[in-house]
Amino acid sequence: MRRLLLCLGLLLPAGTAVAQHNHAGSGMAGKAPEAFTATPAFGPDGTLWLVQTEGNRVVVVRSSDLGRTFTAPVAVTPEPLDLDWGPDARARIAVDPKGVAIVTFAIFQDKNFNGRAFHARSTDNGATFTKPQPLTADTTSQRFETVAIDPAGRVFTAWLDKRNGAAARKAGKPYPGAALAYAWSDDEGARFADTHIAHDNTCECCRLGVAFAGPGRPVVIFRNIFPGLVRDHAVVTFRDPVTSGPLNRVSNDNWKIEACPHHGPALAIAADSSQHAAWFTDGSARKGLFYARADSAGAAFGPPRALGTPDRQPSRPYLLAGGTTVHLVWKEFDGSAGGIKVVVRWQVSTDSGKSWSATATVADTSDASDHPLLVGYNGRAYLSWLTRNEGYRLIALGGAS
Repeated sequence: MRRLLLCLGLLLPAGTAVAQHNHAGSGMAGKAPEAFTATPAFGPDGTLWLVQTEGNRVVVVRSSDLGRTFTAPVAVTPEPLDLDWGPDARARIAVDPKGVAIVTFAIFQDKNFNGRAFHARSTDNGATFTKPQPLTADTTSQRFETVAIDPAGRVFTAWLDKRNGAAARKAGKPYPGAALAYAWSDDEGARFADTHIAHDNTCECCRLGVAFAGPGRPVVIFRNIFPGLVRDHAVVTFRDPVTSGPLNRVSNDNWKIEACPHHGPALAIAADSSQHAAWFTDGSARKGLFYARADSAGAAFGPPRALGTPDRQPSRPYLLAGGTTVHLVWKEFDGSAGGIKVVVRWQVSTDSGKSWSATATVADTSDASDHPLLVGYNGRAYLSWLTRNEGYRLIALGGAS
């Protein structure tokens, strides 16, 4: 085994708005930056899996000692690919109750940043992965795919899809943004069923957040395009595996922008069915990083609560819920000690988001870093964070997960 050292990437400040996904005003010309991401998942035996990008490859490593040492990387992609390197893009991984690992990732198909999403899986404890296969037969464009295991062990995947936009343009009709698409697998990720469209006119360049209200009931948070090209956040709670519920707006930030924020939201659902959202906005109604809570699926979200202070550029929120405990982390710049330091701030609630602890700093770095992520196992929550100087860190947080 080896200590995990990962490739160098770029540190992007809050509010980076670079257009892509074939969006008007695209400003992503030039050489692609190296990807700098590591996405975690715990297996049922407590093994920590990480999927990461190394240049033009996707690889997986595993740790049996909570991130202190890792196995040698195992390739998911057998040959070099033009991997999606957008600021909100990353390879994803989920491990089902039988220990089958499913990886999803996206590539660029052309210079217009049209994407293609793929999946692969390992049934031999990460020794090998199947040849990557497209998530859908449609080749228009898919990006920002994510994968999750529902409480019954079924594999759910969702992504932003451009097929309906292409059809509308061909018919001479307007179609802003993309669509929220999804598919299920009932054979441990070997194949995915037909694609369904849950909602049209989403923002096309921000990550999705996924949680579950119960077996076969995914809940997806995304940046939506409301009338007037306002890009605020919304949640869709499925009634059943193939019936998406109505749009539930998270907040009225009134961020009107004809470009791509590249700054997606986070979502968690507590045991009492309360829904928890965190997001970034630069709207006319409010600016910065915010958190809000809804008592249940379909209930209105409460007043947004600001996170951090604007002068420290709070960004990249992430949420994790277990029981009635909810963890919330985000990233900030901190120059109070001299120089430029990036810190991860943390708050925890033990009453389903009704009250929160004081903000604590749980990690810092003085160079490039990935988004801070949260992962839970056996009643414990962990911060998962990749930085250039320190490498990969898995940091136990107080409170249950």
